[in-house]
Amino acid sequence: MRSRLRRLVLGATALFTAASALPAAAAPGPGRAEQHPSRDGLSAVIRYTEYGIPHIQAKNYAGLGFGTGWAQAADEVCTLADGFVTLRGERSRYFGAGTAADGALSGARTNLASDLYFHGVRETRTVEKLLAAPAPVGPSREVRDLMRGWAAGYNAWLEQKKITDPACAGAAWVRPVTELDVAARGLAIASISGEGRFVDTITSAQPPTGTGTPAPSSRTPDAKAVAKAADELWGDPGMGSNAVAFRGDTTAGGSGLLLGNPHYPWQGGRRFWQSQQTIPGELNVSGGSLLGLPAVSIGFNAHVAWSHTVSTGVPANLHQLTLDPADPTAYLVDGEPERMKKRTVTVAVKDGAPMTRTQWWTRYGPVVTSLNSQVPLPWTSTTAYALHDPNAANLRFTDTSLGFGKARSTDDVQASLARHQGIPWVNTIAADRAGHSLFTQSQVLPRITDALAERCSTALGRTTYPASGIAILDGSRGDCALGSDPDAVAPGIFGPARMPTLKDAPYVENSNGTAWMTNADRPITGYERIFGTVGTQLGLRTRGAIEDVAAMADRGGLTVRDLQRQQLANRVPAGDLTATDVARACAALPGGTATGSDGKAVDVSQACAVLTEWDRTMDTGSRGALLFDRFWRKLEQAVPQGELWKVPFSAADPVRTPNTLNTDAPGFAVALADTVAELRAAGIALDAPLGAHQFVVRDGERLPMPGGSGRLGVWNVLEPTWNAAQGGYTEVPFGSSHLQAVGWDGGRCPVARTLLTYSQSSNPKSPHYADQTRLYAGEKWVTSRFCEKDILASPKLKVVRVRETR
Repeated sequence: MRSRLRRLVLGATALFTAASALPAAAAPGPGRAEQHPSRDGLSAVIRYTEYGIPHIQAKNYAGLGFGTGWAQAADEVCTLADGFVTLRGERSRYFGAGTAADGALSGARTNLASDLYFHGVRETRTVEKLLAAPAPVGPSREVRDLMRGWAAGYNAWLEQKKITDPACAGAAWVRPVTELDVAARGLAIASISGEGRFVDTITSAQPPTGTGTPAPSSRTPDAKAVAKAADELWGDPGMGSNAVAFRGDTTAGGSGLLLGNPHYPWQGGRRFWQSQQTIPGELNVSGGSLLGLPAVSIGFNAHVAWSHTVSTGVPANLHQLTLDPADPTAYLVDGEPERMKKRTVTVAVKDGAPMTRTQWWTRYGPVVTSLNSQVPLPWTSTTAYALHDPNAANLRFTDTSLGFGKARSTDDVQASLARHQGIPWVNTIAADRAGHSLFTQSQVLPRITDALAERCSTALGRTTYPASGIAILDGSRGDCALGSDPDAVAPGIFGPARMPTLKDAPYVENSNGTAWMTNADRPITGYERIFGTVGTQLGLRTRGAIEDVAAMADRGGLTVRDLQRQQLANRVPAGDLTATDVARACAALPGGTATGSDGKAVDVSQACAVLTEWDRTMDTGSRGALLFDRFWRKLEQAVPQGELWKVPFSAADPVRTPNTLNTDAPGFAVALADTVAELRAAGIALDAPLGAHQFVVRDGERLPMPGGSGRLGVWNVLEPTWNAAQGGYTEVPFGSSHLQAVGWDGGRCPVARTLLTYSQSSNPKSPHYADQTRLYAGEKWVTSRFCEKDILASPKLKVVRVRETR
């Protein structure tokens, strides 16, 4: 096979182009050669089809990683290089200590905080220890080869190409990387919802200056405020998703169907990137990878398709420490003092002296002093709080994903989850050619059972755990340790048998709600509170999604085309529930006027007619969509949730309750008046088509964007930025990203349609900077080329061989 591949690569002249046919891109810099992670003569064949999608083929995993690293660098070198600066703890050195951090790999607000954390991770050699651990705790040989190859491919691209992206052309911070850098990126992504959210407080927590004086009672954290902050922290919309899988008896051909719709940032290091990865006879998978990861994160092969949705599981917990009365940096466990570990970290700073700070770590994790800026967890002379995040030692995500890529069934998907246990903060939804469907919330969570929380919660934790799922355990008791499940790969996490799972239901759907309502006819119950709630009110996006997909399953005969229609239907469940009542109440206002929050009367009579005629969608041509969107946002601010509806939530009818808008609430008319006043002040007609005021600009072209906010219940989520002075909604920082609609029709090849909404490259000089964004504006899809015959038939085919230079 090796010699045959070599002859193919060297001898093919009709199909192959020169390496210059690759997307333009970085000149070598000093010191690069000696930093290469390998000189193994790695190589790969990359075949580009429409929209710059690479189909990467190699003879082994190291070569596959090499081709993937090369191709990712060609499209996203500046974004990747910026992330590696973060992981090396060098943002302050290049960009200044006080500058806002990029936010892609942690929640740090400043470069200094980011550097102190990530440089500290480097100094503790956490990644090296995980790399050295035997699988499944550490990565498999295949994944080690992928990471090593990825680094070599990225470096080879830097040596052989010139950077054209103005974001980093000529920048000193664009440097070669190693396998360690690639692994560190995977670890940062795994822990982004745990330690990653707490970087500011981890790096700033300091012991009290005085000792021996108990903290005043006024400094005791407010339990309800802590619970609310925790709920907001892990319910934050920084990442989200929808996904649905249908069982074979609901489809036209008897095979399963999968629609994946992750909602991620449109810029920066959390972008998806498309590819197909092939090792003949070993692996053949297509889909989207989070930047810097060497394997496909969500995707499909000839037999199975899968996607992920951000889960409701709380991936970290707190331990309340009882401190040694003589020393606030020592804590008691079963009456015995244990000293905290002091980490002193120094980082270089641009145009200034290096900065040194200390961090304090315990057997549970780092000391933290707040959940957010408004909710302190004070470190007093008697008490401190330590954060425990099991994903801070989870380097198993890539192995889990690779297992999905090799799977031939949903059972194989579940088997990969059980073996590697590396999914950090998402659910998995899958379908296969044989007609099976799967939902599972198999993720890495602290092993906190309801019984443990009952027995070991502090006074604060007895409020926070039931309210938000964050446990605050008594760290002074050894019998409050998290313990182990016999089927768990590591202590302190749940094993596979505990995971909320539903197999072979007619449909399984998740829109970032709890596992409970994965299928309205087959509710999942019996899981621990840390996974999420049971019997609580659903979000509008979950309610609308269940209505849609349940109706689809009942109708039957489904195809990939039905999935495409669902994705871009742009239905507004909030509008279906309320727009008629809003229009009616609007028309009943005396004199057609309402008083705004500023006390001024506003003529709202035109709004009544616009809302009556609105088609209840967020299509770009929809008139009234923008008016309702702005109104709904203001209404939610003006009217408390408990007063918004006349018919309250009922767990017996969770999809259809609450309902009937309370138009008598005092805030209703205020919200309506403020909305009309806002649009008129911006010069925006109340019946303006949505696309005229919800758009992005690419290459000087204004592209209307379909979709709407998840708070309206829209499946096709967009969360654009409101700027009335610039025409309404403009740039989209977050929303639908790597879309995939996948099924099988009895042939050898999967039937798949994909769309990367923000396109493959963030380089404005790339031909693939905006091409798929234009498709998205026109609600069009890419027909996936998975099988060999389809790849070779592409009219845009460009084939190159990439290799290390010696």
